[in-house]
Amino acid sequence: MQQTQLEAIAQAVAQRQDRYQRNTPLFGQLVQLLVQGRPVAPELLARRLHRELDEVLSILRAHPELEYDAHGNLVGSGLTLRPTAHQFRVKQHTLFAWCAFDTLTYPVELHVSAQITSRCPVTGRSICLTVTPEQVLDLDPPGAVVSLVAHEAAKCCHNVREDVCNYGHFFASREVATQWQVAHPHALILSVEEAYQVGMLVEGSRFRDAES
Repeated sequence: MQQTQLEAIAQAVAQRQDRYQRNTPLFGQLVQLLVQGRPVAPELLARRLHRELDEVLSILRAHPELEYDAHGNLVGSGLTLRPTAHQFRVKQHTLFAWCAFDTLTYPVELHVSAQITSRCPVTGRSICLTVTPEQVLDLDPPGAVVSLVAHEAAKCCHNVREDVCNYGHFFASREVATQWQVAHPHALILSVEEAYQVGMLVEGSRFRDAES
């Protein structure tokens, strides 16, 4: 895929994040806390952000995709302590991700290396790789690909996990991904390297926005 195409996909993903109001310091801080492998109390999040607790709680309530434990602590926001198909091992912690694309972007955002184990929804085959802030390593099988929703349906923007993340998978090959895509034509199929490059471009645009 040409660089201009990847840049267009990255722009669409960045705009999508803005529409879901997740491209904010609150969600950046939340994932930095979750990657430590422990539930995050809203009070801690408010202190880290130097904001009033009521203000933080009001923002959190507007995001139905967030996961909580029985004590009201946050346990999931892109990265999650609850098992999914996408295992994300980092710093001796075993976490999980809501979608395949998240496993490729969080190492860049958080400046960590992660060992990923996922599962093809068509064949059931395990897909393993290492993702660093600079590259993807040891992809097995080498022909694995990723599905990604860059453009949401018209009725989107209420629950990012339902609208977007649930369609983000690793597939053992492009052939099986194409079979799945017939029933999900709104999803793109990218090589793992292409998806990683899109994530790098999205992170780069976030950094430039923060600097401006």
